[in-house]
Amino acid sequence: MSIRVLVVDDQGLVRAGFRTILDSEDGIEVVGEAADGLAALAQVAALAPDVVCMDVQMPGMDGLEATRRITADPSSTTAVLVLTTFNREDYLFEALEAGASGFLLKNSSPEQLIEAVQVVARGDALLSPDVTRRVIEAVARRGTPRAQAGSPGFPASPGLPNPIEASAGTGAGGAAPTGTGASGAAGGAMPASGPPELATLTDREREVLEFLAEGISNAEIAQRMWVGEATVKTHVSKVLMKLGLRDRVHAVVYAYEHGVVRPAR
Repeated sequence: MSIRVLVVDDQGLVRAGFRTILDSEDGIEVVGEAADGLAALAQVAALAPDVVCMDVQMPGMDGLEATRRITADPSSTTAVLVLTTFNREDYLFEALEAGASGFLLKNSSPEQLIEAVQVVARGDALLSPDVTRRVIEAVARRGTPRAQAGSPGFPASPGLPNPIEASAGTGAGGAAPTGTGASGAAGGAMPASGPPELATLTDREREVLEFLAEGISNAEIAQRMWVGEATVKTHVSKVLMKLGLRDRVHAVVYAYEHGVVRPAR
């Protein structure tokens, strides 16, 4: 099945360009366009796309508010990839707060756009190492951990669908043997206190959360833990479900917001 994409931008030429790029890729189909956030909501309701490529600055309802409303619907399986010309930290944080699964600058290459849509559509999240570093640095400037879970910043999103969990199986990894711990690698051990949902994680799941905080892939986590990738996917799914997080992007932010690991200063 093709990945169904809705392109949202107030500039017709930009929409046409994105459509041309995405429609050229086998397995991706642009099913609709919208010029503002309100029209995007109507199109999402009518078309149920897999991915929305969302601009930020638009007349009327902007892309951040539209993203917030799309991801707040517990029945929606649509993922949002935010696209903007503005490499601004406030937009990045607001997009993540709103529930976006990825953030990409419009000066990215066509290949990067295609890959981003594919990544977000399969239930993963797009946060480049550069963006991960900026998130960590910003959290470090504010100080960690946050005073309360769910405080303004990166609140949990209980009830939202978990596409990673749906595709994760027990796989070839089997039971996880004792491997290298994440505490040293990720910058510090899990504190004894914190939000109550942290106490629901097993030791293995806590280790996975610390690895996620490094922004590394499932394949790299599997190598460090001496397990199969399918087993890592299962652990990631359980971490997201127990913490009420939409995707691994928010798991990275959550880990630093709540002092699971501490940014190097």
